[in-house]
Amino acid sequence: VQLQAFGGGLVQPGGSLVLSCAASGSVSSINALGWYRQAPGKQRELVATITNSGSTNYADGVKGRFSISRDNAKNTVSLQMNSLKPEDTAVYYCGAKRWASSIWNYWGQGTLVTVSS
Repeated sequence: VQLQAFGGGLVQPGGSLVLSCAASGSVSSINALGWYRQAPGKQRELVATITNSGSTNYADGVKGRFSISRDNAKNTVSLQMNSLKPEDTAVYYCGAKRWASSIWNYWGQGTLVTVSS
């Protein structure tokens, strides 16, 4: 499975940005898709995940501001990010988890989101 992320960039505080990720390869093996992020000097952390059936999970710090969605027909996952804060600045990674897997098996290349005035 290959994952390619799009959509990072520079945005002002309070602004919005959409990240997208396209999955290719053995996509039928994938249950969950999600977004993680890693800020400088920090560990990678969960942002949001979504299962094949549409169940979602969000980190507390993004609830109410971010929204994850997926299009199973197009094998894509998107992250709508609103009310962005400087602390959202990070490299965002798209991930995929196989059915019955307890770990995230595949990662995209990462896309940088910078929130700054």
